[in-house]
Amino acid sequence: MSLDIFWFLPTSGDTRYLGKSNSGRTATNEYLQQIAVAADNLGYDGILIPTGSGCLDPWVAASSVAAVTRRLKLLVALRTALTKPTAAARMAATLDQATQGRLLLNVVAGGDASELAADGIFLDHDARYEEASEFLGIWRRLLAGEKVDFEGKHHRVKGAKLYFDAVQRPHPPLYFGGSSSSAHDLAAEHIDAYLSWGEPPAAVGEKIADVRARAARRGRTLRFGVRLHVIVRETNEEAWAAADKLISRLDDEVIAKVQARYAAMDSEGQRRMAALHGGHRDKLEVSPNLWAGVGLVRGGCGTALVGDPQTVAARLKEYVDLGVDSFVLSGYPHLEEAYRFAELVFPLLPGKQPVTIQDQVMTGGPFDASTVKTEAQAEQVAA
Repeated sequence: MSLDIFWFLPTSGDTRYLGKSNSGRTATNEYLQQIAVAADNLGYDGILIPTGSGCLDPWVAASSVAAVTRRLKLLVALRTALTKPTAAARMAATLDQATQGRLLLNVVAGGDASELAADGIFLDHDARYEEASEFLGIWRRLLAGEKVDFEGKHHRVKGAKLYFDAVQRPHPPLYFGGSSSSAHDLAAEHIDAYLSWGEPPAAVGEKIADVRARAARRGRTLRFGVRLHVIVRETNEEAWAAADKLISRLDDEVIAKVQARYAAMDSEGQRRMAALHGGHRDKLEVSPNLWAGVGLVRGGCGTALVGDPQTVAARLKEYVDLGVDSFVLSGYPHLEEAYRFAELVFPLLPGKQPVTIQDQVMTGGPFDASTVKTEAQAEQVAA
């Protein structure tokens, strides 16, 4: 079975160290394009473009990287409560045309209530999923070519219609992640691919079984994926040292402050992420090679697979054995780690082509073809 391996576009910025650092990278258009082009050339299947008040707008960012990529699918965050379903359907059809069918949508219904309030969204947890269900019902019908009249609790349209079709039929695929009962119902009713954050395999298996059963009762089937960070090195010792280095500039005061903010959120997924480590540095390996250090100060996906290529590939297979066929991965910093994961792990994954590394010695700069020498020529010069 071939796997879909996606990378992540850090539209809130990038870094070598979590927490206080002088090594941060601003999310400039040029840097984001570098990452997207690298992912495209390396053979990743797609790239996740997130949403949030601290992120660049996902649709504008997607339009930017679409222009410099050829085959990479763009998994663009769609926060339903921020727009109207008819407008969002036009946006999706337009971007799907512009990318010749490379658009995917990552539906976002939950989040931080204070952040949502700043965007004018004042819905409680379950109401957000009610709103998203109404939104997606209208959105899906529009992309399928219907003329829609609908009056619900959160949305109302009369004579809604799209005049330009998307390339993908009946619509660009919908991805979604959520851990509450309301989220699982939304996935079962509307979603094409359900994503879980990187919890231990047994916990992910329970979520998959629940969503699959709810979908079956509605006569539907879904695909399943996992969102993870990765820290892969040539040896296990090097990988764990890199994990320790990533959080080496964190202090306990910062961790406590961040964890208190997460505890005030009504997100079930965030609660489950925080429960894995409890805010303690000494309890971060929550399952073999599954490390929760990122979640000490970062919201959303807070776990990373840590190890040598063979170990990381074996851990990924544990999720595959549960029915997972897609992984959305990331690593700090995202440009370098995109190369590292592809070079070290792709050769061990089904359906992935090894990254070709030319056997050359560069002596005069990477862009000067006249200075490229083979190893044999370099040895002759050295002799």
